[in-house]
Amino acid sequence: MADKSNQPLFADFPPVSTQEWMDKITADLKGADFEKKLVWKTNEGFSVKPFYREEDLEQFSYLNSLPGEFPYVRGTKNTNKWFVRQDIVVNDPKTANEKALALLTKGVSSLGFFFEDENLISKESVSQLLKNLVSNDVELNFSTRHGNKKLLQLVIAEFGSQNRDMEKVAGSINFDPIGQLTISGKSCETIEKTMVHVAEVVSEAKNLPAFQTITVNGRYFGNAGSTIVQELAFALSMGNEYLAQLTERGININDAAKSIRFNLSVGSNYFMEIAKLRAGRLLWSTIVREYKPSGNDVCKMIVHSETSEFNKTVYDPYVNMLRTQTEAMSASIGGCHSLTVQPFDKVFRTPGEISERIARNQQLLLKEESYFSMITDPSAGSYYIEALTDSIAKEAWSLFLAVEEKGGYISALKEGFIQNQIKEAADTQRKTLAQRRSVMVGTNQYPNTSEKVAESIDEALVNKAGVEGGDIEPIRLFRCAEEFEALRFATEKAAKRPKVFMLTYGNLAMRLARSQFSGNFFGCAGYEIIDNLGFATVEEGVDAAIKANADIVVLCSSDDEYTEAAPLAFEKLDGKAQFVVAGAPACMDELKAKGIEHFINVRSNVLETLQGFNKLLNINF
Repeated sequence: MADKSNQPLFADFPPVSTQEWMDKITADLKGADFEKKLVWKTNEGFSVKPFYREEDLEQFSYLNSLPGEFPYVRGTKNTNKWFVRQDIVVNDPKTANEKALALLTKGVSSLGFFFEDENLISKESVSQLLKNLVSNDVELNFSTRHGNKKLLQLVIAEFGSQNRDMEKVAGSINFDPIGQLTISGKSCETIEKTMVHVAEVVSEAKNLPAFQTITVNGRYFGNAGSTIVQELAFALSMGNEYLAQLTERGININDAAKSIRFNLSVGSNYFMEIAKLRAGRLLWSTIVREYKPSGNDVCKMIVHSETSEFNKTVYDPYVNMLRTQTEAMSASIGGCHSLTVQPFDKVFRTPGEISERIARNQQLLLKEESYFSMITDPSAGSYYIEALTDSIAKEAWSLFLAVEEKGGYISALKEGFIQNQIKEAADTQRKTLAQRRSVMVGTNQYPNTSEKVAESIDEALVNKAGVEGGDIEPIRLFRCAEEFEALRFATEKAAKRPKVFMLTYGNLAMRLARSQFSGNFFGCAGYEIIDNLGFATVEEGVDAAIKANADIVVLCSSDDEYTEAAPLAFEKLDGKAQFVVAGAPACMDELKAKGIEHFINVRSNVLETLQGFNKLLNINF
């Protein structure tokens, strides 16, 4: 037998050109438009083709670079080991320290300490908090509501008292005055004074090369409904604003660049989020290099990824675990430096031990069971992801330059350019959710109508008050499901839960399909759904609906049968309940002329329709 061990794979198959693929696709489309049928028009501002080939990557100059090599598209290091982070709210330093030490035995390698009360920040509390936390393999990250120079000084002093090797201490201070200005619209000081403060903080930690003192919170944009391109572009612009302001105040570019860490959200757009991190490293290295640092190492983009809150839901909350799992996969494959997986219930209550454990283990399963940490940049060479990386980089760079032309991030923020861009993107996402062109399981599709949560949630977390007043208009952090959830909260608190009766009649296939659609539709408001197998006559169905004390009666039949059945049912119901026709029949205008107002179909705006029914039924929301 001939030895074929060195024979190239698929050598017996002739090459197929791109034109041959296109010819085959065109034939299969049978006259349908290729662009309309198969090309995906993304919210990010570019189109995605249905297939890519090696020739699509020929112009990408970075493809020959290795992980750890400039421009760092493939990662800032030659491994894919990331820090598993869990945050701890510090209300009592001793309790927080005990929890931190316990977490280190459960796979956590990065600790985040958040001081809700800045009055707790003292030499004694920091010393207690960091007691026995001396491993250089563990990141230590600190955060307050507004950033705190005093906290940094106390932390550095404690590191010194522990005789730590300052060269190896890793972690960060979440000091981001520009980010705070973005979400609050308020500045405690003038920009000039603020930047002097920033320069002082950077100088304070000059001897901690692995410790970042400025955090660019790009996650704010993602959690306000921005596109992936907008989050990346505005985060880069914020980072560049810090670089420009610091170097103007005499801070060496090497020290300035090394002091910055990016905190980016990661959403459910799986491949796009992978490409976002790769594109971000490419663009940040390009920006920093323009400042002419002494060496490429300082051009590395340090990214902490955090699962998004924007797409998390209060109803059917266990689905949040599926969302955070794909998000964690995107972040780790994309090469994040560290990662926080938020507990599935964080958006509506204080997470407990179980939900924190699940969130922690989601990362550990990727590392220890799926070996995600063993392969560096596993997406490299994928024609699709390389093309996405390039497209996101181009669009983000274009938007970044638009911000710079306005004088930089702060000038663009004062002008309202950034807020308007994000508001437009958020409104688009609201609209697609309301029309069910995007799906949020348990919220606008497949609701669990028996689920009740209003009495078990922390309303302060769910219904966050918007920021009012300030020097500029802030961006608004919110969750996309909030408006749908408001409908269901109102239903839960109503004196009477509305009943929706499915009057199924006639054509078997159509009545079943339309009753399922209608039940799913009204279930999104938490109404009680009364389904039926079918009635022999319309009159029988109306009598059953009246007997059931229905508030809404939905006629589910075929378009042909609606011509006679809808007027008959409407007349017999005689205003005893709201009457709805499921579908968009050709006779709709004729039915409207007879007084029938309500029709639901796949083109309906689900949110607006349900808000209208809540008003008709006197349910406040």
